Amino acid sequence: MVRKTKEEAELTRRHIVDAARRVFRDCGVRNSTLEKVAAAAGVTRGAVYWHFRNKTELFFAMREEATLPFVDRVVFDLNATDPLAGIELALREIFVILREHTDVREIFEILSFKCEYVDEFASMIGCSDGQMEFLQKLTEAYRQAGQLGALRPGLSAGDMAYDTFLFICGLVKHWLAATEEERFRSDVMGLIHNHIMLRRR
Repeated sequence: MVRKTKEEAELTRRHIVDAARRVFRDCGVRNSTLEKVAAAAGVTRGAVYWHFRNKTELFFAMREEATLPFVDRVVFDLNATDPLAGIELALREIFVILREHTDVREIFEILSFKCEYVDEFASMIGCSDGQMEFLQKLTEAYRQAGQLGALRPGLSAGDMAYDTFLFICGLVKHWLAATEEERFRSDVMGLIHNHIMLRRR
């Protein structure tokens, strides 16, 4: 019985997080309230407060949901004979996930276009732990590419990692805002390929 109660509580929590995503998407984060989230989730306001102390905590829980599909799928094979191909594959996988997972895509749209980074959200202006880990993995992959002689002469692994990090952050945002016909979306894989090719020896 205890296990069932825990399972039910977790299911309610997930319903609340899903409802928050819809409310944040439709109303914007600033104009969203826990009352609106409770109504969208079909639960009482007390149920929302039982799981989350405030809107900020709920927002961060929703953001955390967006990172889960990337943990296992956006990986760099540091034992690969062609690290640059591995980087390209990892970057491509980001957009495969965004296409496959509507909920993840909506969370990225909220983070990019529906949130004002002031007051309690000001701490989100910098990079998240996940982004910093991604940057570190990029750096290591480029370092390996340099050791194997795959990078063009004169290029720094660290500089290339930061450049790719900025490239992919900007591309994600433009991809989210673009129509299917615009190149940011219609040729996203080509843009990634060109980015990597410019680094090849």
